[in-house]
Amino acid sequence: MKKYIRRSIDELKNNVTWPSWSELQKTTVVVISGSVFLACTIALMDKVWIQALSFLY
Repeated sequence: MKKYIRRSIDELKNNVTWPSWSELQKTTVVVISGSVFLACTIALMDKVWIQALSFLY
């Protein structure tokens, strides 16, 4: 177990490429924008579906 933890820490320190602060900020903005867009799309679809069902019934 200790060997596994040491090797994992070594992997994270030496082999992983961490994003820079500016890259992290840019991708965060993309993720938040995409999430908001998806939430608005789902809300609009829900509203349309409710209106269609209320029209049918």
